[in-house]
Amino acid sequence: FGVGGYKGGMTDRRLEAAWAALMRHRKQAQARPMRALFKTDSNRARRFTLVLGDMLLDYSKNRVAPRTMALLFDLARAAGVEAWRDRMFAGERINATENRAALHTALRNRADTPVMVDGHDVMPAVNAVLGRMGGFADAVRSGQWLGATGKRIAAVVNIGIGGSDLGPAMAVEALSAYRQRGLSFRFVSNVDGAEIARTLQGLDPARTLFIVASKTFTTEETMLNAATARGWLTAELGEVAVARHFVAVSTNAKAVRDFGIDPANMFEFWDWVGGRYSMWSAVGLAIMLAVGPDRFAEMLDGAHAMDRHFRDAPLEQNMPAVLALIGVWNANVLGAESHAILPYDQGLRLLPAYLQQADMESNGKSVRRDGKPVKRATSPIVFGQPGTNGQHAFYQLIHQGTRIVPCDFIAPARSQYPTGRHHAVLLANFLAQSEALMLGRSEKEARAELLKAGTKGAALSALLPHKVFPGNRPSNTILLKELTPHALGMLIALYEHKIFVQGAVWGVNSFDQWGVELGKELAGKILPAVESGARLDKLHPATCELLKRIRTWSRD
Repeated sequence: FGVGGYKGGMTDRRLEAAWAALMRHRKQAQARPMRALFKTDSNRARRFTLVLGDMLLDYSKNRVAPRTMALLFDLARAAGVEAWRDRMFAGERINATENRAALHTALRNRADTPVMVDGHDVMPAVNAVLGRMGGFADAVRSGQWLGATGKRIAAVVNIGIGGSDLGPAMAVEALSAYRQRGLSFRFVSNVDGAEIARTLQGLDPARTLFIVASKTFTTEETMLNAATARGWLTAELGEVAVARHFVAVSTNAKAVRDFGIDPANMFEFWDWVGGRYSMWSAVGLAIMLAVGPDRFAEMLDGAHAMDRHFRDAPLEQNMPAVLALIGVWNANVLGAESHAILPYDQGLRLLPAYLQQADMESNGKSVRRDGKPVKRATSPIVFGQPGTNGQHAFYQLIHQGTRIVPCDFIAPARSQYPTGRHHAVLLANFLAQSEALMLGRSEKEARAELLKAGTKGAALSALLPHKVFPGNRPSNTILLKELTPHALGMLIALYEHKIFVQGAVWGVNSFDQWGVELGKELAGKILPAVESGARLDKLHPATCELLKRIRTWSRD
C-alpha cells in the first residue's frame, strides 16, 4: 500500500466489484422483512450474536442474512481492512496527512511487548508516565498532596476541549460507582465564559486542583479557561499557590513552566496519540484521580482485551468488524444517514456525545487517502440519549418517521445501584424497544387491538393508520454483564475499532481532522473586530453586517 492506501487499478476494480455485488443483493434482502427472517430461522438470534468475555453483541435485528454478511466480509477484504489493521498495530504512519502513527493501542498494551515507532520501543515511556500518574493520583486521593494552605484537595477541575474533555468526562461519569468519596469532579471545555464561571461557583480555591490538558499548551479555548481559573485562584491565594493547585497534561515544558506549573507535575503524551483517542493516556489523569490507579488499569485491561480480539479474530467472528460492516450496510446500501446511540444506563449518559466526536471527526471526510473524492457516504450523523429519556424525545421518529435510523442499544445486565424495581423496568424497556423496531405493528394487529379496546366504526377507521408501525427497522444490542472499568474499556475500544474499519472501507484517513481548522483560523481574523473595534473592510460583507449589529447591541 502506498500513501493513498491503494495498490492500483486492480484493487479499485476488486473493491468496486464487491460494492456492486452488495447493491445487487439489496433487492433480495429488502424483499424479506426481519419478521420473516426470524420465522424461517429459529436459531437466528444465536447465529447473529458474538460474545467476548462479559460483552455480547446481538446484530440479529438487522436486515441481513448469511449471504449479506459474506458479501460484507468480501468488501472488507477488498478494501484491505486486515492490512490496514496490521499496519496500525505495527506502528506505521498510517495518518499520512500528518505523517504520524496512530498507536492509541500502545497506551493500553498490557502485555508489555515492545511497540515500535520509527525503530524505538515506546512502551518504556508509556509505562513511565502511567507510573507517575499513579503516584500523583495516590498522593491526591490519600491526602498526601495538599494545597498551598495545607488543606486536602476536595475538587478536581479538568480544563480541556475535544478529546481532552469528552473522554475523561464520559469515563468519570460512567465509573461513578467507583469514584473516590469526598472528591468531586468538574469539566470545562467551552470558551463561553458562562461555563468557567459556573464551574468555579461554590468551590474553595484552597481545596481545588486544576488539570490543564493541552498537548501544545497553546489551545486557545483551553488556555483562556486556564488563565481565568488561574486568576480566580491567585486572587485568593496568591501567585505562589499555582504550583500546588495546577498540573498539566502537555508536551510543552517551557509554556507549562511559564504558566507557573512545576514541570515535575507535567504528564506528557505523544504525537501518535490523537485527541479523540487519548483518554488512555495522561489525558485520563482525571479518570485515575476519580477511580484510582488500579481501576484505571482495569479499564486499560478491558481495552487491551478488545485490541487483541480485533487484531487476532477472523473478520467473521470479529466484533468491531461485524459492527462496522453492519453500519456500512445500513448507510451505504440501505441509505440510512444517521445512527442513534442509546445507552440504558445513566452512567453512560455522555457516551453519545463522546461517540459523536469519535465517529464524525474520524470519518466525516469527503476525500480518500489518495486525495480523490470518496464515492459513497461516509460517517453517519451520530446522536443519542440515555433510555428511557430518549423514548420521550426522538423515539417517535425512529419508530414511525420517514427516515430509517439504525440504533445501538447498550445496557448492563446488573445494576450498580439496585433500587427496588428500577433496573427491571429499565431492562424491560431496553429489550422492548429493539423488538418493537424490528416487529412493528401490522394493520391487522392494530385493528385487533383497537377492537379489543372497544374502538369501532368511524373512530376505528380514523385512528387505525396512526396505530400502525412499519417495523423492519435495524438495531444492534450490546449487553454488558456490569458497567465495570474493564467493561467500559472494552466498550470504547469496540467503537474505536468499528470506526477504524469503516474508515478503511471508505478509504479515508480516520486520524486527521482538517475540517476543524478553517473556522478557527477565520475566528482569529475576526476577533480583533469583535474585541477592539478594528476596521471591518477586510472582512466578508455577511460577517460585517452581523458585527455592526453586535456592536450596536453591545453598546446598548
